[in-house]
Amino acid sequence: MAGATAVAGAPLAMPADQPMDRRKIIAFFAMVFGMFMSILDIQIVSASLAEIQAGLSAGSDEIAWVQTSYLIAEVIMIPLSGTLARIISTRYLFAICAAGFTIASALCATATSIEEMIVFRALQGFIGGGMIPSVFAAAFTIFPPSKRSIVSPIIGLVATLAPTIGPTVGGYLSNSFSWHWLFLVNIIPGIIVTAVTFTMIDFDKPQLQLMKKFDWWGLVSMGVFLGSLEYVLEEGNNKDWFSDEHIVIGTVFIVVGAVVFFWRAFKVEFPVVDLRAFGNANFAFGSLFSFIMGVGLYGLTYLYPLYLGRIRHYDSLMIGETMFVSGIAMFVSAPIVGRLSNSVDLRVMMAVGFGAFAMGTWLMTGITSDWDFWELFLPQILRGFGMMMCMVPISNIALGTLAPQRIQGASGLFNLTRNLGGAVGLALINTALTQRSDEHYARLAEHVNYGNPAALNWLDNVGANYNSFGLDGSAVALQKISGIITQQAWLLSFMDVFFILTALFGSLIFFVFLIAKPARPAGAGGGGH
Repeated sequence: MAGATAVAGAPLAMPADQPMDRRKIIAFFAMVFGMFMSILDIQIVSASLAEIQAGLSAGSDEIAWVQTSYLIAEVIMIPLSGTLARIISTRYLFAICAAGFTIASALCATATSIEEMIVFRALQGFIGGGMIPSVFAAAFTIFPPSKRSIVSPIIGLVATLAPTIGPTVGGYLSNSFSWHWLFLVNIIPGIIVTAVTFTMIDFDKPQLQLMKKFDWWGLVSMGVFLGSLEYVLEEGNNKDWFSDEHIVIGTVFIVVGAVVFFWRAFKVEFPVVDLRAFGNANFAFGSLFSFIMGVGLYGLTYLYPLYLGRIRHYDSLMIGETMFVSGIAMFVSAPIVGRLSNSVDLRVMMAVGFGAFAMGTWLMTGITSDWDFWELFLPQILRGFGMMMCMVPISNIALGTLAPQRIQGASGLFNLTRNLGGAVGLALINTALTQRSDEHYARLAEHVNYGNPAALNWLDNVGANYNSFGLDGSAVALQKISGIITQQAWLLSFMDVFFILTALFGSLIFFVFLIAKPARPAGAGGGGH
């Protein structure tokens, strides 16, 4: 599959006709499952934050950090993992990360205060972030082009399915058992993944001599830059952006950290992140598309539960059951996408994927307060199918033509772009929802005044019903009509955001064809390269 994007003379990891080692296959699928756990845990708490908040007696402003701390720590580790893999080898990095993730999960389940939970979640996110890029690097290192039409859809499926079904899994666990099982569920699989990967991974060897050249200042500046960026994006809307002192300070840290990080990246002999992969045009375009797909992937994983909770008043389990449709669509689409990638222009596949995604969000622009499972069914099918049609060719275009020695570092950057796209997308979506709902509320409220006979008649009728019960009917009626206006304002703001996403992904259809048509090498069908 990735061979479809290789250019003449581009070095590949192994000949296309070389038989696969069974140990490597087992190790690879253990790594895939480890990546699944790490990505799943980004969203597994999203539908169950209320239960965690009650269990830890946390404040409403504190509970969001259960998710934010994980994201900040993970986004720092993802680009760092390529360098660490070169120093201590994929075997030790992945086994250590799997073991650490398992221990951190156990600690999260035993947390007795919100402070402990935030620290343990940050630890879990940081360690878990090391497992994600290693899987991409392994796939493009150990598998020949003829096998990647099978392997790449599996990775794409996991990368998109895990955050999509996170609310479903989390809602089921917290409703059927308790919020502690959001983390306890990782224990046994984590132990198995640790044992298998430590025993069977032998893709590369440690290069401990590189530790002497390790750029510690680059590491610190990258942590300040990416951590502050994630914090500002996550908290900016809640704190009204630059009117808040902490957001201003965070922005200063972003600028200082970025300046030092990029200066070190291009100056030192062994930078903490190798940015030279962006010199490859395919990788640069693939990373750009990955960034935008992150907006759609994490944006809709946030928007659907928000609508179902705020407008439909669903609990976490009902939200999870409704959201599961996209996961089914991705699972069914994966083998189809794998087959198509061998015979269809990757640009056409991406265009179809972007079009399906845009169609799904366009259907959502007609949303009402009565929409339920079946009204959301087709938009979610289109979303799941579109995601798979996009992610597989994007990863192949980005990583399929890189030299093997570049793939470890580049896979971290590639995954970072998706996560940053999600963070930027969520910040923009939240800001748009807040601003547009305020504007819609103000405009709707203008029509509810003493000069509107229909409004007065409604208030009198509703108030009269409550007066008969000895209540202040006028106050109750005003409260109810305010709630109706608020709900309608939110619905209109949802429509606005879905329209913006439609325009974004619809426009990508045209940009796809600005990429030069990927060449298909002779070895793509299974012959030697």
